[in-house]
Amino acid sequence: MGVIRSRPMLPTTPEAGRESRRPRPVGSVLHELDRALRSGEVRDHHPLATGFEALDQAISGGLKPGELTLIGGGQGIGKTTMTLQMARNLAVGGARVLYVCYEHDERFLLTRLLSLETRQLTREQSDEGEGMRLRDLLSRIERAGSRDNAGLHRLVAESPTLARAAQSIALYADNLLLMRGSGSYTDLAVLAAELVALRDADLSTPCVLFLDYLQKVPVHPVPATETERVTRVVEGLKDLALSLGLPIVAIVAADSEGLRASRLRLHHLRGGSAILYEADIILILNEKHRIVTKQNLTFNPHQAQSFHSWIVCSVEKNRSGRQLIDLEFRKRFEYACFEPVGRPVAEALIDERIQTE
Repeated sequence: MGVIRSRPMLPTTPEAGRESRRPRPVGSVLHELDRALRSGEVRDHHPLATGFEALDQAISGGLKPGELTLIGGGQGIGKTTMTLQMARNLAVGGARVLYVCYEHDERFLLTRLLSLETRQLTREQSDEGEGMRLRDLLSRIERAGSRDNAGLHRLVAESPTLARAAQSIALYADNLLLMRGSGSYTDLAVLAAELVALRDADLSTPCVLFLDYLQKVPVHPVPATETERVTRVVEGLKDLALSLGLPIVAIVAADSEGLRASRLRLHHLRGGSAILYEADIILILNEKHRIVTKQNLTFNPHQAQSFHSWIVCSVEKNRSGRQLIDLEFRKRFEYACFEPVGRPVAEALIDERIQTE
């Protein structure tokens, strides 16, 4: 999907947002609500399920129009894996999803979707089912590319598992758009233009933006500090979500202190206080084996070893519902995914806010 040249008049900075809004009488807002109720517009703005069942229950059904959700975590913990899986689930459900990644290209993301689909297919048949591991898939692609008459048709013809995975992707292929973001020019204005084009292509279908990741979004002219740049980006994303009436999900990086901490918390997200204030929902990912209390590690060593297979997803902020909820999801990184069911964490966790173990 190319960059749209005629960009919409949408606020991309706090100053532009203030200029584009005027005071409105309450009567005008009441009239607008009446119109929305009569037209079914309110009914159409129901939450969009992420497909992570325990998480959807915790955040009142899923992602909501006009809300900004941030997902933080350390390096290699699975932020891209989780958000790409969410994007896939939303596309399967009928939403149109734009996934913009500043660190990986579209083919990198596609191979992970293929591996995920092989796991999804076998998981539906049996909880113990397996799929095609990502490393095996990449090896097959490399071998197929070295042959004469190479092509996707030949790759899938040699593997029924891959053929079924490709068929599964084809069912939502038009709904999920992948875009390689540039740290030089894929700024808020470009993102706004792409979203407007996506929305206008079918006004009856909900749209969602995933951003991987927030600190990579460029700002022009370049601000003097990273805090100022991140503030402008996160405020712009929130304005964009409200202006277009769609959910936005963005990955956020942790600062150096957070990467060293026993447990990553809100104050470890890189970029200043605007991240905490502007977001409607903030999820923090931690490795379970690092944040359970010592008692859990001491009394049951076998169980403690199993903690390495799980991440804890904490709902640290939820503007419209419950927060400070700790959920756990099993990692299946060999298939580029998580097990989507999840559950509340039963064990006691350390709490960096009060420094207990």
